[in-house]
Amino acid sequence: MSSSTKFLTPKTCDGKVFVLDEAIAVRSQTIKNMVEDDCVSNAISLPNVHCKTMSKVIEYWKKHSEDGVSKYMLMDFDKAFVNVHHSILHALILASNFLNDKEILDMICQEVVDRIKGKTPEDIRK
Repeated sequence: MSSSTKFLTPKTCDGKVFVLDEAIAVRSQTIKNMVEDDCVSNAISLPNVHCKTMSKVIEYWKKHSEDGVSKYMLMDFDKAFVNVHHSILHALILASNFLNDKEILDMICQEVVDRIKGKTPEDIRK
């Protein structure tokens, strides 16, 4: 990596600190705004995001930032990304909303819609 690469250190509510290339971290509009407002000196506090959820978000950001990844590979990745238990989807919705990442939020919300479409309220509660 170039010596001019800047790294950011988001810190989750459970104390985990990640070291991320700024180009990847600013996929979050929340983090991007903090950088633009020069509010980033130490770790970036993410009080509403847990470490396991942030790891999954970072996995998404990195995959979608890779060069040479085909549209079809990303579609397969996205399909696997949302193919998780509903509790993980819920955590991802909260995290992507807090991080203000519309791309992830829209994709996950669509997955939730697809899962509950055509079900009764009783089925949804299960």
